[in-house]
Amino acid sequence: MPHLENVVLCRESQVSILQSLFGERHHFSFPSIFIYGHTASGKTYVTQTLLKTLELPHVFVNCVECFTLRLLLEQILNKLNHLSSSEDGCSTEITCETFNDFVRLFKQVTTAENLKDQTVYIVLDKAEYLRDMEANLLPGFLRLQELADRNVTVLFLSEIVWEKFRPNTGCFEPFVLYFPDYSIGNLQKILSHDHPPEYSADFYAAYINILLGVFYTVCRDLKELRHLAVLNFPKYCEPVVKGEASERDTRKLWRNIEPHLKKAMQTVYLREISSSQWEKLQKDDTDPGQLKGLSAHTHVELPYYSKFILIAAYLASYNPARTDKRFFLKITSLVTLQLLTLVGHDDQLDGPKYKCTVSLDFIRAIARTVNFDIIKYLYDFL
Repeated sequence: MPHLENVVLCRESQVSILQSLFGERHHFSFPSIFIYGHTASGKTYVTQTLLKTLELPHVFVNCVECFTLRLLLEQILNKLNHLSSSEDGCSTEITCETFNDFVRLFKQVTTAENLKDQTVYIVLDKAEYLRDMEANLLPGFLRLQELADRNVTVLFLSEIVWEKFRPNTGCFEPFVLYFPDYSIGNLQKILSHDHPPEYSADFYAAYINILLGVFYTVCRDLKELRHLAVLNFPKYCEPVVKGEASERDTRKLWRNIEPHLKKAMQTVYLREISSSQWEKLQKDDTDPGQLKGLSAHTHVELPYYSKFILIAAYLASYNPARTDKRFFLKITSLVTLQLLTLVGHDDQLDGPKYKCTVSLDFIRAIARTVNFDIIKYLYDFL
């Protein structure tokens, strides 16, 4: 489909597979599809774009926002209810507390005239959070087509592999589709596609090439690179706007942007600095650490042993509690630096509880400085 090829770049294979799985509207599709890949690999964008472009009836639910069983089930049912009642514009809110009730109510909602003769798609984004809910939820969604006797497909979008999901008791196996990381060529093509209309495509492509040359070794995240591209482009164009250089003066444009890209390296992933603050920094030539409200993440140099404490806090915050003995044999300045946050009360009898607030990329960078391979000790990567 030419329209999709222009909108969804560098994911032709995945789009083709999904279109084949979806089939015709009235055909029964695959009961469940598990889509996984690292963050910013196009999972959510491709799925949403495909369903919207093909005008297929679907509901999209984020499992981070729907953090309880009731919230999740009611969100799905009410979105479906709005779809089925879109013609008359009136619908009542549905309440649902158990998965058995969900199956019964789902059958009722999907008997609507505009839903009964075609596949209904339920998309569960951040599906890894389902593992923290009731044990029957995942097997139930995998077999929803069978349990409800309806033409429904459930799509799970996740950053972790299917093997981390599969219950020990066994379950219906979904169709598994992998979204690999974008290559540097893919990123060049996608980011170049965003060029502003007032500048030539070649001029913006040259800028993206410079940007990737600086950031690609430390950042592969498309969302972050796109943010950096928008943030720094006005500075790259400055000599052209002032009439000091033409679009072809690549060397002069590079000399102008190079020091500012080096400053931007300090805030990759760490969005404590807003776009407006960054623009002010570029104009005033200010040290990023002097900006009001900027967290200590960007310029802190931790003592050697504090780095290990921070690494241990990250592992404890993001590994399941049952794995503590497996990874830990024994074990306030970090709170001040906002790298840890207090999640309990000061008056707790068993002592205060903390949660690590840094990202995976940040902790990997810290771990590398002490020659510690943190990936070997994270449950989700085993």
